[in-house]
Amino acid sequence: MHPILERLTKDQLKKNVPHFRPGDTVRVAVRVVEGGKERIQVFEGVVIKRQGRGIAETFTVRKISYGVGVERTFPVHSPNVQSIEVVRYGKVRRARLHYLRELRGKAARIKERKPKAWELAAATPNPKTEDASDRETGAEA
Repeated sequence: MHPILERLTKDQLKKNVPHFRPGDTVRVAVRVVEGGKERIQVFEGVVIKRQGRGIAETFTVRKISYGVGVERTFPVHSPNVQSIEVVRYGKVRRARLHYLRELRGKAARIKERKPKAWELAAATPNPKTEDASDRETGAEA
């Protein structure tokens, strides 16, 4: 990417994106606007691919809803994607899992893998620490 474009898009990148890869099961909370109302819709499924880099990075999630396969592509750094949570870590040997489209039932299962220690550390948020100002003023909870 050109250095000027890189500088412009750097501040738009999200900082709290968890590490996930194809085969992992994720829960994506997306902001949906219908008419004048806004709500959060959760989409949970298997990541079948990740593509792109930087601000243009996207990932595709597949789930089975009432017997019908549904795939949805999300931009990683979109402001409409409120959160991405890794539910399970899957063990696959491909970067693109399009073959899951033809599989039905138990054949479409993915083996679970043990996450690396750094993946678990990156997925869990840091515990909130006490503010120094609270200690000085003697504020009680």
